[in-house]
Amino acid sequence: MSSTQATVYIVDDEAQIRVAIGSLCEETGHQVKLFASTDEFLTETVSPGPSCLVLDVRFPGTSPTGLELQRRLAEKGVSIPIVFISGYSDVRVSVEAMKRGAVEFLPKPFREQEILDAIRHGIERDRRRLQREDSVREARQRVETLTPREREIMLLMTEGLVAKQIAARLGVSEVTAKVHRARMMRKLELRTPIEVVRLVDSMGRQAETTRSV
Repeated sequence: MSSTQATVYIVDDEAQIRVAIGSLCEETGHQVKLFASTDEFLTETVSPGPSCLVLDVRFPGTSPTGLELQRRLAEKGVSIPIVFISGYSDVRVSVEAMKRGAVEFLPKPFREQEILDAIRHGIERDRRRLQREDSVREARQRVETLTPREREIMLLMTEGLVAKQIAARLGVSEVTAKVHRARMMRKLELRTPIEVVRLVDSMGRQAETTRSV
């Protein structure tokens, strides 16, 4: 994932700004897509790879504002780091944008290095998110290979129970509990109870919803 070329989306009604930022991003090896309005961007399918959105705050006409676009993307579950840029000094808007998770809020004019650093930060954040999602996806695939009994044991281990306690809870012998536990650990490619806890936590305890599968 870390070697995947990143995509930078630039949404600004000023063509000169779009082109200037786009050129900087292309020089640093990123793919670039330019949009003159938030309406244009809303028709775009965001790349599944690492990306960053450079977004102006205000747009003429009826186009949604930058903050409105940020809200809509969140509602749709579209996770993309946003670097806001603005020709207006508005503390309220900048605070609102940052509270909603923006990477940076840069007033125009800004230095080239400022915008490049902010974009780099956004892309790095997105790479980390994608890596976490990959890890969770792989974990869920391994959990799906478990039998119902092995899943029960996995979840009981997250409660801090040892083999003897697990056996008592399930009404089986300690030997049987240990056998199922060993198989479960082998399938999940884990070695210690704490790794089991971390795996389940990383999935948001989604494993509980598949216990009877």
